Amino acid sequence: MKTKLMMTALLAALVLAGCATPPPIDQSRVPVTPTAFKAQVPQATATVGEARWAVAPPADAEPRGDWWLAFGDATLNDLIRRSLVNNNDLQGAAARLAQARALLRSTNADRLPQVGASAGATRGTVAGQGPAATTVYNAGLGASWEVDLSGRLSEATRAASLDAQSREALLQSTRLMVQADVAQTYLALRFADQERRLVRDTVAAYRETLALTQRRYQAGDVAELDLARVQTEVASTEAEAISLDRRRAELENALSVLLGEPASGFKVAEDTALAPLPSIPSGLPSTVLARRPDVAASQRSLLAAQSRVGVAQAAWFPSLTLTANGGYASPELSDVFRWSARAWSVDALLSLPIFDGGRRKAGVESAKAGLDLAMASYRQQLLQALREVEDSLVGLQTLSAQAEVQGQAVQSSTRATALSDSRYRNGLVSQLDLLDARRSELRNRRAALQVQAAQYQATVGLVRALGGGWTTPA
Repeated sequence: MKTKLMMTALLAALVLAGCATPPPIDQSRVPVTPTAFKAQVPQATATVGEARWAVAPPADAEPRGDWWLAFGDATLNDLIRRSLVNNNDLQGAAARLAQARALLRSTNADRLPQVGASAGATRGTVAGQGPAATTVYNAGLGASWEVDLSGRLSEATRAASLDAQSREALLQSTRLMVQADVAQTYLALRFADQERRLVRDTVAAYRETLALTQRRYQAGDVAELDLARVQTEVASTEAEAISLDRRRAELENALSVLLGEPASGFKVAEDTALAPLPSIPSGLPSTVLARRPDVAASQRSLLAAQSRVGVAQAAWFPSLTLTANGGYASPELSDVFRWSARAWSVDALLSLPIFDGGRRKAGVESAKAGLDLAMASYRQQLLQALREVEDSLVGLQTLSAQAEVQGQAVQSSTRATALSDSRYRNGLVSQLDLLDARRSELRNRRAALQVQAAQYQATVGLVRALGGGWTTPA
């Protein structure tokens, strides 16, 4: 009779366990993934499809390659190599991954039998044997195992595994972020070097004009006002050069932090050489979203939250724990390990909570709220990823056109400066015309450098938005 009742209870527990399946992901809340980017390089055709991102499995484990090698700069290669070794954000992400993996091992251990040894002594009275106290010594082994009837332990393990995978994807994302930050800061430093050299060359040209004006002033050919104007241009342009020195120092210090090195001993030699701008294929939106490690991390966090709902629901169902104990017990310490002192027991405990003041209901509601939060975060990550790629693509597209027009402005202003200088030396134009021509040339050259720098920054930004390295399609 007892066996029949036990089997009935076990069967009922297994039936109830089927109800502990976590709820499916609501696909209607996942944003529609477009079939092409709105802004492509060099041209775009914007069409939107109906396929949703949820059908694409994460591809964040794919190798990303050394994408920075495309810039052809040995110094940049060395800086990124050093940052991958010493960057503090990377080390923190690696530590968080180690914690997640340790938690996964701990969760897995709950599904295995637990074995332990014990030894002790008990002193007290025994009912029916009078008031005299006796001492009983014992030693033995015990084992216990919780049968996963409701799937609670397996869902907890799945959630911990997804958390570990999410941390691994975040480590990949942090690595990519550090690489991109180093590349963008270094490229900004190089363009600061170019701009500093341009401004210094302009100062030198102004000084030549100042020397000529001083000679003409001493000869009585020009007024003191003309001399004061040139002196003003020299001083103001030198002030701009000093401000660029400060800007370069700040960029160099920012690089030292990214490399995990003290700023006081960090130095990057001045250099104005840069390799041609590499061209990067953008690929398809679904491919980009699958490769981005931050999107993959958000997706796995969503699935982990889904599993935790199943864990919370399983708390409503029975749990079965099997235990076994075996050992020795004797009132005499010398007789503890005699064969006649042996003792053993096997137990099966089926437990079902009946009243807990609403604790389990609150746990389910909390897990469902966590699932909603993870879905909102996932949606936001998808939209942000698409936006970043579109921003980089449209930036490269418009900057390319802007660079072409700005190049024409540089050519025209350079020609105007050469003509003004020649005519000024021959006394055909005023000094004011020459100064205006030089200011216009400097302004246009600096604007051209800034456009070129923005192109390099947008290229690195596109690499980051694409999720790292790329493979050129055949």
